[in-house]
Amino acid sequence: MAGAQLSADSQAHMTPAKRQAMFERLRAANPAPATELVYHSPFELLIAVMLSAQATDVSVNKATAGLFAIANTPEALLALGKDRLKQHIKTIGLFNTKADNVIKTCAILAAEHGSEVPDERAALEALPGVGRKTANVVLNTAFRQPTMAVDTHIYRVANRTGLAPGKNVLEVEKGLLKRIPGEFLMDAHHWLILHGRYTCTARKPKCNDCLIRDLCGFRQKTPA
Repeated sequence: MAGAQLSADSQAHMTPAKRQAMFERLRAANPAPATELVYHSPFELLIAVMLSAQATDVSVNKATAGLFAIANTPEALLALGKDRLKQHIKTIGLFNTKADNVIKTCAILAAEHGSEVPDERAALEALPGVGRKTANVVLNTAFRQPTMAVDTHIYRVANRTGLAPGKNVLEVEKGLLKRIPGEFLMDAHHWLILHGRYTCTARKPKCNDCLIRDLCGFRQKTPA
């Protein structure tokens, strides 16, 4: 990720007052933000997030609609087997590797966690195919812990706006956890990812439609 370039495009870090105003506006516009992945249990969320790497939420939802209808527990997915799992997720990028990781993860959940998704970072990150970002999504979304999963959208927004500039994902994550006012931290992940996905887009940000245009430190704002 080009953190240095994104940081260079921002004039300065946002002030505390601007950060407060930013999240007040995002909350007012979307009081109950949520992931766009469709799930009905922590396990379904875990599998959906594992499948979403380098894939869109839309493509994952299309695949999991059929998959979860017949197998939405570790035991059911283990019974389904890797080959049949692949048939359900073959439209998603890296489906071979993902199928392998999902089956291995289901085996560990069944053997070591009573088929429940653990609510601790170390246990989540010990699962095949589950890195820090996936663990953060599950901890925040399923278990309501104030974590920050930094994907490409959040990384871009944090750097471009001056909210929490950083040269790598972990630096940005730590900066966001430090700078976002506590009252917003639980839902900040969803607000930021949606803002990056639909407004503060990579190639041509929609600055004229942006709720925080006047708070943002991005120098090259899209003209009217």
